[in-house]
Amino acid sequence: MKWRTILPQCCLLLVTCALPALESVPIDIDKTKVKTTQPVDSAKIEPPDTGLYYDEYLKQVIDVLETDSHFREKLQKADIEEIKSGRLSKELDLVSHHVRTKLDELKRQEVARLRMLIKAKLDSFQDTGMDHHALLKQFDHLNHLNPDKFESTDLDMLIKAATSDLEHYDKARHEEFKKYEMMKEHERREYLKTLSEEKRKEEESKFAEMKKKHENHPKVNHPGSKDQLKEVWEEADGLDPNDFDPKTFFKLHDVNSDGFLDEQELEALFTKELEKVYDPKNEEDDMVEMEEERLRMREHVMNEVDTNKDRLVTLDEFLKATEKKEFLEPDSWETLDHQQFFTEEELKEYENLISVQESKLKKKADELQKQKEDLQRQHDQLEAQKLEYHQVVQQMEQKKLQQISPSAPGGESKI
Repeated sequence: MKWRTILPQCCLLLVTCALPALESVPIDIDKTKVKTTQPVDSAKIEPPDTGLYYDEYLKQVIDVLETDSHFREKLQKADIEEIKSGRLSKELDLVSHHVRTKLDELKRQEVARLRMLIKAKLDSFQDTGMDHHALLKQFDHLNHLNPDKFESTDLDMLIKAATSDLEHYDKARHEEFKKYEMMKEHERREYLKTLSEEKRKEEESKFAEMKKKHENHPKVNHPGSKDQLKEVWEEADGLDPNDFDPKTFFKLHDVNSDGFLDEQELEALFTKELEKVYDPKNEEDDMVEMEEERLRMREHVMNEVDTNKDRLVTLDEFLKATEKKEFLEPDSWETLDHQQFFTEEELKEYENLISVQESKLKKKADELQKQKEDLQRQHDQLEAQKLEYHQVVQQMEQKKLQQISPSAPGGESKI
C-alpha cells in the first residue's frame, strides 16, 4: 500500500487503498536510452509531513484502517466526493473489533497529548482552574464529547479537518513568504540608516547590480508545457526529444508507481527550470525564493491539470492537459523577479507591527532584568547574614576556649 506517500492530499485520505487494483499503463521504453538510476524501494519511502499539528495522529489512523479488509473493499468502490462528504465514515461501524480497539487507544493518546499541550499553555500564563475538557472543543479533528472511543464521527471530522486545512495551505504559505520578503526589505533599510551618505550610495548601487544580475538568466519554460516536459525528458531522463511520449513520461515520473503524480513528484519536474535562475553559490540568488518559485510552479500546474481538485494528477487528467493549446503554445512564465510581493503601505504596517512586538519584548526584558537585580540583592543580603552568623559563631568559640583553665598536674583540665 502506498497511502503514506500521498498524505498531503488528505482529501483522498483513504481512497488510495484502492490504488493497487488499478491496472498499470502499458508502455514501451528503450531502456538503453534511460539514464541508470537507483531503484526506488517503496518500503523505505518516508511519509511526507503534511504540516498539520495532528499529522502523526492522522498517519496512525491511516495505518490502522488499512489493515481492515472490509474497509479496504469499500474504499475500492468509493469516489472522492463520497469520502469528503462523510458517507464513507459510516462504514467504520463494520470494521473488526481489533481495529476499533486500536483506534480507541489512538484517540485516547491524542486526547492526552492535547490536554498536555493545553496545560502547558495555561501554565505559561499562570492560569489555573480551567476546564481542559471544554478547551478540547477548539480542536476540530476529533470528537471531544467522547474522548475514549473512536467513532464514525471522529473519522468524518478527521477527513474534513485535514481537507479544509490543506485547502488553505497555499494561501498560508503565500502569506509567510510575503512576511519573509518584507522582513528582508525592512532589515536592508534599517542597515542603510546606519551608514554614511557615501556608504549608503555604494550599498544601493551594489543592491541594484545584484538584482540586475539575478534577473539576467535564460528563458524559463512555462511549467507543465510541452517544452518544459521535453526538457526533463531529454536532460533528466536521457531520452531522445523526438521520441517524447506523454504516457511514457507520466509512468517514468510516477516514482512510487501509485497511478498518480502527487505534489512532490510534480515539484521534482521543475528542478531544471529552477537551475536556470538560482545557484546557491551566487550571492544574489535567494534559495528561499527558489523554493517559493518551485511551489508556485506546482500550484499553477495543479490548477491547470487537476480537474477534480483532489491534489493528485491522474493519467487521464495528464493526457487531457497535453491536448490543450496551453500545453503546445503556452504564455511566457514570469518568475519571481517580476512579482511585486507587497506595497509600501503593507511594509509600513508590518514595520509598525514589528515595532510593537519589539516594545513588548523590551518591556519583558526590563522586567526580567529587574527580577534578576532583585534576586541578586536578596542573594547579597543572605550572604551578608551568613557571614555575620559565621562571625558570631567564631566569637562564641573563642569565649569558650578562654574559660577553660590550664591543665592540672594530673593531666585533667579544670574549668
